[in-house]
This record gives sequence, C-alpha cells and structure tokens, in this order.
Amino acid sequence: MDMVMNIVYDLKGFPSGEHGIGLAKKEFLKKFFSVYHINRWKAIKRVFDPKNIMNPGKIFD
Repeated sequence: MDMVMNIVYDLKGFPSGEHGIGLAKKEFLKKFFSVYHINRWKAIKRVFDPKNIMNPGKIFD
C-alpha cells in the first residue's frame, strides 16, 4: 500500500474508495490532505452525526 500511495502522491492524485477512503488508506490522509481539510470533514460529520453512531471508530476517531 505504501508503494501505491507514493505513486498516487507523485502523480498528484488522491486516495479514494468506492464507499469512502477505507481503513486501509486511513493512515495516508495526512500525506494528501491538510489538517485544515481533515478538521472540516470532522466538523461536517459532527453536524450530521452528533452522537457518532455512523461508523464509529472508522476514520475520524
């Protein structure tokens, strides 16, 4: 996965998945996206899921 993500990064691409970023790519988020953007996504999730019942423990915990 490291090799693939490095190639994606070098080609100025972004990690993606059919149903989200996926747990396998979670560790690479900070390589591709700024803390600002990650915090914005967390804020949006809190608006729609204030009790953290949708996919708890997945990406933003």
